[in-house]
Amino acid sequence: MLQNNYQYQTTNFTVLSISFEKADTETRGRFAFFDGHIKDFVNKIHDRQMGDAFVVSTCNRTEIYTTTHNYMFVAQLFCDTVGVELMDFIKYCEVMKGEDALNHLFRVAAGLESQILGDFEIISQIKKAYGRFKNYKKKSNSYLERAINSAIQISKKIKTETGLSNGAASVSYAAVHYILNTQKQLYGKSILLLGAGEIGQNTVENLMKHLYQPKVKIANRTWENAEKIADKYKIPYTDFSNLEREIRDADILIVATGAASPIINTSYIPKDKSMLVIDLSVPHNVEKSVGELECIELIDVDTLSTKIKQTIEQRKKEIPKAEHIIKEMMKNFLDWEKKRKYAPNIHQFKSSLKRIEEKEMHNFYRKHRYIDIEDMELSEKLIQKITNRFAKYIIDNPMKAEEVSKLMNDIFVQQPIDEFNEKHH
Repeated sequence: MLQNNYQYQTTNFTVLSISFEKADTETRGRFAFFDGHIKDFVNKIHDRQMGDAFVVSTCNRTEIYTTTHNYMFVAQLFCDTVGVELMDFIKYCEVMKGEDALNHLFRVAAGLESQILGDFEIISQIKKAYGRFKNYKKKSNSYLERAINSAIQISKKIKTETGLSNGAASVSYAAVHYILNTQKQLYGKSILLLGAGEIGQNTVENLMKHLYQPKVKIANRTWENAEKIADKYKIPYTDFSNLEREIRDADILIVATGAASPIINTSYIPKDKSMLVIDLSVPHNVEKSVGELECIELIDVDTLSTKIKQTIEQRKKEIPKAEHIIKEMMKNFLDWEKKRKYAPNIHQFKSSLKRIEEKEMHNFYRKHRYIDIEDMELSEKLIQKITNRFAKYIIDNPMKAEEVSKLMNDIFVQQPIDEFNEKHH
């Protein structure tokens, strides 16, 4: 029974993946899976005895990891939950099974499948997603537990032993990285961010994450968007009504607006102080003439993109190291699978040997009224050594595993019992 349960979990491990590789941002948004969906999703899978499943949903991918024997049932349930048609899901979905599915999980955790190579944010998202699903599960799934723990170990190992995540690899982070590398005595300097769109939000997040107590203010044409970000990160905000004064008070100006033409020119820039101006807008929202002012350093997306390209090229060189770590972890995981698969056979074999030992020890004691502790310890070591030999053989020779297990069962279980019965009748 234990062996059948194992096979149910492992041979059916499947990943259903919708990612940036096949689906654009708008399409991916249709398949977003929210926390409110989890309880009903998990309960319906368990009510139908369809194994286990959990969903990882980020801006770049939505993936279902499942041990069910009928992954199409899980796919249909997912579609019903998020309100999309199954055929639309299948259109964009890539399906991976068994070792391919496990390898995919490990590559995702490693940052090798991220839209930006080496982006390790995904591993924390996987951990959180699995943790949320566990809250609604009736019992743990040892296969998924082991797989997630292995994925976490891979991520940590790659971070510490390779340079796959070194350097700045997004425009917003590249801007913050540039500030960190070029600005002296950064603590206390005023940073003004113009624009509360996606790039602006990402920039604020990176500023708060990587700078020590940054002095940031956000400005936007409308109050609503700026207010949301300001409330989230506990920073001040303003509109554009006092833009000249706000810029004059800033030491670093970051422009992430979405205007069709430049909105910042030399008239906004103070002539009597040094300032770093970073233009993250496409097209440029800061006039190039600003960079010609004596005390002003102007950095634009092209400059940052060059640094990003250099970063990605350096990260690509680290891919073989990361893949080697994944290969080693895959081998360890598959070895664990094999041992777990044949655990009932191995346990039964060892139990048979223990019964023989107990019978022989009993006979020896009846005859001599004494058993040396060292003899008992030696006997235990021999049993474990023989068991290890048996385990290694059936793991290394899976085609012969059932035949050998049956043979050992006949020799060590039936015959001693039959002999024992014959002597006592």
